[in-house]
Amino acid sequence: MSNGWGRPHPLGTVCRYSRCGRGEIGARPPMSVRTPITVAVARFEDLVALGLNALLSEDPSVSVVARDIPVERIGVMVRAHGPQVLILDAAALPDLAGVRALRLQHPGTRLILVGGGLSNAEAAQVLAFGASACLASDTQARDVRNAIHLASRGLQVMPPGSDASGGQATDGLLTPREGDVLLLLRQGRSNAQIALALQIGVETVRTHARSVYRKLGVASRRALIALPTPPPPASPPSAARPTAVRDARPARRRSAADAHVRRQRHS
Repeated sequence: MSNGWGRPHPLGTVCRYSRCGRGEIGARPPMSVRTPITVAVARFEDLVALGLNALLSEDPSVSVVARDIPVERIGVMVRAHGPQVLILDAAALPDLAGVRALRLQHPGTRLILVGGGLSNAEAAQVLAFGASACLASDTQARDVRNAIHLASRGLQVMPPGSDASGGQATDGLLTPREGDVLLLLRQGRSNAQIALALQIGVETVRTHARSVYRKLGVASRRALIALPTPPPPASPPSAARPTAVRDARPARRRSAADAHVRRQRHS
C-alpha cells in the first residue's frame, strides 16, 4: 500500500524519506545549499575593523577568507584566495586609479570601498574605474550586506545624486580607458609602450593623454607624474548610503566625475 510518498517499505510501512526510495518516483529531492560569498577585508582603523568583523561574522551567507590585509599585500592575497568580494579602505589607496589597476589584474574579484571621506564625485569616479560600491564609514549594516551581495552578482551600488539611467554630467570626467592610460602614464611609459599594452594605436594614446592632461589641469607628462596624491576633500559631503543599483556586467560603463578635477591647477 502506498500513499504517493514512496514505495512500500520492506518492514510493511510506507517510507516518507528519500533515503529508502533512492531513485524511485515520489522520492523527495535533496534541498540545495547556497555556497557562501567569499569575502576578503583589507586593513582598517580599529573601530571600523571591529564593526566589519562583527557584521560579517553574523552573516552565514558570507565566508571571510582573509582579513586585516595591508595594501601592499592585496595582490598576493587575491591571487592566493580569489575572493568574490574585496572590501578596501578608500583612505589607504595611494591613488583612485589604483581601483582600475586592481580590476584589470583581478577581474573575478569585485571591489567595495569603505570610508576615506570621498565626495560623491570621487565615489562616482571609482565606480567608473570598476568598483562595485563606495560606502561611507557610517553606512548601516544592512546596506553593507546588500552591497556585498549585489557586488557578488556583478552589480554596482550608485552613490546619492547619480542617475542610474545615465543622467549624470560627463564634462571633465575620466573615462575607464582614460583611467587605463593615466595608470601607464604615471608609470613613465612611452606612448608606444602604452599602445602596445592596451592594444590601441599610438595616435589614440596621444588623444587620450591630451584629454587626461586637460581634465587633470596639467600641461605635460612630467607635471602629471609629479602630481601628489590628493588628500580627501572637506566638501562636498562624503558619499552616503547606497541609493541606486545598476548592472555592471556590460563592458561599457558610464563615465563618472573625476576625483582629480576639483584639485587646483598645477603650476
